[in-house]
Amino acid sequence: MSQRPETTAHLQYRVPAVRHLAWMCHTPQLISSPTGFIPEKHLPEDAEQRLQAWDNNPGTGPAALTEQPARRLGQYFERLYQCFMEDLLGWQILLKNQPVRHNGITLGELDFLVVNPANDTVEHHEIAVKFYLGHRGAGQETPLWFGPNSKDRLDIKTRRLIDHQSRMTQRPETRELLASLGIEVPVRPRVFMPGYLFYPLAETLLAPADVPPDHLRGNWLYIEDLDGMTNSTERWVPLTKPHWLGPWRQRQAPDARQTEQALEVVRSAGIPRLFARLERSQIDGYWQETSRVFVVPGSWPASSSQNRS
Repeated sequence: MSQRPETTAHLQYRVPAVRHLAWMCHTPQLISSPTGFIPEKHLPEDAEQRLQAWDNNPGTGPAALTEQPARRLGQYFERLYQCFMEDLLGWQILLKNQPVRHNGITLGELDFLVVNPANDTVEHHEIAVKFYLGHRGAGQETPLWFGPNSKDRLDIKTRRLIDHQSRMTQRPETRELLASLGIEVPVRPRVFMPGYLFYPLAETLLAPADVPPDHLRGNWLYIEDLDGMTNSTERWVPLTKPHWLGPWRQRQAPDARQTEQALEVVRSAGIPRLFARLERSQIDGYWQETSRVFVVPGSWPASSSQNRS
């Protein structure tokens, strides 16, 4: 199983939401674009000290780091991004999740309109966190990259993010809306889409040409192939949302029963599941993620089963 090119610096944080926020600050993207937003370029000098303080004393940190995570991963990710903008960067958020409509029909939604204090200009940020598995079907030269729910696809999402979502402020309906709210039109769009690409364990695939080479990686395999691999799931743990935002760590040793229960979901319900392989740290004794893998049913990607973890 290949190792993901990801720093272990985020593993120091014990509070999961703080660890997720730190990951957000430094993780590479799955998208190459002149409008790409790189969070770590805007971090204040004391960012790590503040994250450590919130980790040491959770009650003193932003509410987003202690309240119950949103059920949907996308909503949780947006909540962390708002915390990043307001509490780490100190940027003003003018609008969040603002729908744009025309004659009662929703044309799209603005994720974030923020003020960049470096030049007091308004920016439009569109964000997403994504997980895609590479698959080359029979007769295909170029692989396609599907989400665990195969209705989602990397090329389609990238095209929509760049060509539609990030251009919403160019529409006259959006400009009219912003004028009615007393907000000037943003001077630039920004896109931010981190995540992971999972490569098939049994086949060598090249990375998509338009994805940055430093992207985070994992592997995937079919449940039938896993069943024939002796001791292959040793030290695995199933990852549930929002802990898809890596990396995972835990005090207790991996529980083989939990892993088998999660694998049974793949077998019986046809739902892909994400797992992390752990190794014990020699520094603090915690079990820490070293790699991750998706296990999918034999029908994937033809199946459109929702991932319910």
